[in-house]
Amino acid sequence: MRLDTTHLRYLTTEDWRVLTAVELGSRNHYLVPTSLILSNSHLRSPSAVYHSISILAKAHLIARIKNAKYDGYRLTYGGLDYLSLHSHLQKNVLYSTGNQIGVGKESDVFVVSDSEGRQLVLKIHRLGRISFRSVKNNRNYSKKQQVASWMHMSRLAALKEFSFMRALYENGFSVPEPIGQNRHTIVMELVDAFPLRQINHVPDPAALYAEMMEMILALARVGLIHGDFNEFNILVKEERIKMTDEKKSEVAAKLTPVLIDFPQMVSIDHVNAEMYFDRDVDCIKRFFNRKFSFTSDEPGPFLSETKAQTRSSEGKRLDVEVEASGFSKKMAKELDKYIEDLAVDQYEGETPTRDSALGDANSDCILDSEEPDDEATQII
Repeated sequence: MRLDTTHLRYLTTEDWRVLTAVELGSRNHYLVPTSLILSNSHLRSPSAVYHSISILAKAHLIARIKNAKYDGYRLTYGGLDYLSLHSHLQKNVLYSTGNQIGVGKESDVFVVSDSEGRQLVLKIHRLGRISFRSVKNNRNYSKKQQVASWMHMSRLAALKEFSFMRALYENGFSVPEPIGQNRHTIVMELVDAFPLRQINHVPDPAALYAEMMEMILALARVGLIHGDFNEFNILVKEERIKMTDEKKSEVAAKLTPVLIDFPQMVSIDHVNAEMYFDRDVDCIKRFFNRKFSFTSDEPGPFLSETKAQTRSSEGKRLDVEVEASGFSKKMAKELDKYIEDLAVDQYEGETPTRDSALGDANSDCILDSEEPDDEATQII
């Protein structure tokens, strides 16, 4: 979905209040009655509300429904995007938007920058874009529930990803630096690296393989399992290390994996924890065997051994910390149930997918490794 910020700078305070009023009404209404918009916007003049409604509708931020039983408007994804971008602007997180560098069935990814010109990544979760075509058939969603759900679930996915990314970053894990989160969007560091799936040769596959297995184990030691640890959700950056000995000094290249995409992350206490852990391990083993003709002689690793070490050491548990920070078990169960229903429906009728910070895990993404053109940058 294209992120068009053309109208963002021209919206007035009254326009934002009316758009926010539609968002508030969307929690309980698929089609928000015009009378409720008038009430929620808290503007004295009804004519000012109708004027703002006209402007927002022309910008496709809100929309009418054909053959509706009453006069009203629904919030579009564009409208939710604008509300989120407006909040990021108010907090000085963003200044301009650039090229789209990734697109999946459930997310869009853009290069953006702050007021100092630092390039960042904006990830927009869009869990309702494809999901409800199949999920609504099995879960009996009414239209009112659908609109509330795609906004709510997209928010939950963004909150979960940001919460885990921040916890991991603050504890020294190799992940992008989280900058900000609002509604269904996340702003994070733009990592100068390549997706693992695009790399055809590495000088030392065994060393890189060992690092990735250690990352899986390190996550488990703090109570976490990534759940989608594969070549689509791992970036590899090249770091220069100065090596010296008695005779000479030289600079060597070290490949460092960077983990992305955290909406599916689970606790080691999850009912299916062992299955997710084994799947993460097997994904890396299969990839290295297929891509680099490398097979490790060592069995495992196994979750049971790691959990035993975690219990004996009584170290930090990030799954507990994230829950305490605001992403509760109730939220996690709600989002997990949604994703499980989606996976079942897509398995029966479509190809199951998971999006990452640089696209979709089934090659549904379009990646652009070039720097964004100046002409493509929109000042917002």
